[in-house]
Amino acid sequence: MHKFSFEKLDVWKESISFSKDIYELTKTFPSDEKFGLISQLRRATNSISSNLAEGTSRSTNKDKAHFTTLAYSSTMEVLNHLILSKELYLMSEKKYISLREKINKISNMLNGLRKSQLNE
Repeated sequence: MHKFSFEKLDVWKESISFSKDIYELTKTFPSDEKFGLISQLRRATNSISSNLAEGTSRSTNKDKAHFTTLAYSSTMEVLNHLILSKELYLMSEKKYISLREKINKISNMLNGLRKSQLNE
């Protein structure tokens, strides 16, 4: 089966794995957060991989870098929601630290990708 260019990106693969982690986490949230933090976290985390996929279809490096920036912005949005979730005691400190480490990895990879896109 043919793989599209975004499917070959390590950062895209990491972001898909991270989305799965967020879906598992939010299954444990109270049902009254269904339209609050659960929805916000899931949409923001899906936006990371979606922007990477959309960006690879663009023809200029500037456009590609723009979508990588959007993916980075979504990563920071997820971090914000995770901080709030931790403050509301919706997750353990251990789980928060684990997810934060994944965010650090993804954000570093996104920064590297963006730099390479702007320097091509």
